[in-house]
Amino acid sequence: MGKVFMKLRVMPKDVDVNLEALKEKVSAAKPDNVEIADFGIQPIAFGLKALLVAAVMPDEEGIGDRFIEKLQTIDDVESVEIEAQELV
Repeated sequence: MGKVFMKLRVMPKDVDVNLEALKEKVSAAKPDNVEIADFGIQPIAFGLKALLVAAVMPDEEGIGDRFIEKLQTIDDVESVEIEAQELV
């Protein structure tokens, strides 16, 4: 079974959300078989910044969707979008 690389853009609810604390919440919310490869920060507009999450996970049905759904339950998260996804 292969692995899937997924790059997600996590949008905070507002400009005052602490992205360092949000990184910790994302790490805590990930399933055991998902590895966070890297975090990044992307300026959007008017002081708003998105948290970029690079994750590697097994190529099994529904795992990416479950991870995204879990991230969307975090209080400070407005939305989660897939920026890139590829088999590695």
